[in-house]
Amino acid sequence: MQTNIAPSTTPISGQYWEWRGHNVYYVQVGEKQPQRPPLLLVHGFGASTDHWRKNITGLCADFQVFAVDLLGFGRSAKPKLQYSGDLWRDQINDFISEVIGQKAVLAGNSLGGYACLCVAAQCADNVSGVVLLNSAGPFSESEGVKSQIQPPKNPSQKLLGKTVQWTFKQRLVQSLLFQYMRQRWVIRRTLEKVYLDKSAVTDQLVEEIYRPAYDIGALDVFVSVFSTPQGEKVDVLLKQLTCPLLLLWGEADPWMKARERSQKFHQYYPQLTEYFLSAGHCPHDEVPEQVNSYLRNWALSIKD
Repeated sequence: MQTNIAPSTTPISGQYWEWRGHNVYYVQVGEKQPQRPPLLLVHGFGASTDHWRKNITGLCADFQVFAVDLLGFGRSAKPKLQYSGDLWRDQINDFISEVIGQKAVLAGNSLGGYACLCVAAQCADNVSGVVLLNSAGPFSESEGVKSQIQPPKNPSQKLLGKTVQWTFKQRLVQSLLFQYMRQRWVIRRTLEKVYLDKSAVTDQLVEEIYRPAYDIGALDVFVSVFSTPQGEKVDVLLKQLTCPLLLLWGEADPWMKARERSQKFHQYYPQLTEYFLSAGHCPHDEVPEQVNSYLRNWALSIKD
């Protein structure tokens, strides 16, 4: 029986799991359901389990729901490591094995979507299905297409480009940029750019992103994420994927051209299911009732 529960903005308390000697924060709500896979929700860059509060409360009557803070974000530890899709793939895969204890449906937003796709493609035994919400990640041909469109750079442009790259690799510049980006007003302005419904950008949401940005180690995480080489290409991962795939797109996302990316996903994984929503980069937080309904109905249809 389908149960509709209004999404709640009340923070949900969680607990810690130790992974590779580091504390990882997670939330677990709802009872284990026979014949229904549990859900594991994975946030995007700079966010945390808090970003899923409206979905956890909306889905926990029908599923056992987990949400986890990726290492380097939220309430999880922020050690000095090389942060990458491979690291988070291993974290999520081990979390399923050690904490959840059975195959799960993974749902990830932005960076979290890319991490979930890495798990689903490369650690298939732990995954029943994967849901990508405005998922990040590069496709192989993007650079090729870009180079065909853009005229060759002249020597002065190349030098300027290298100078800019060098400048952003300097610790002082990185520190100043991070100090700027983590101010409350900058966080709010950034969110208002990527949310279609500006009223969804609440003081609570700003605070949930602001707080972990002041943890010890947060600067090192920021630097590592933007300096680590790109991970496996999305098309390569899709060729390895064998489980059901649901795409949920906030169509007004200014960071991603949803329709264009959609075509690429269809090209490499045509058997997917897909919905476009009137929302920005974080549809799960902006239009949670719609996301919860699509996710619930799709997850209930999965046959292992």
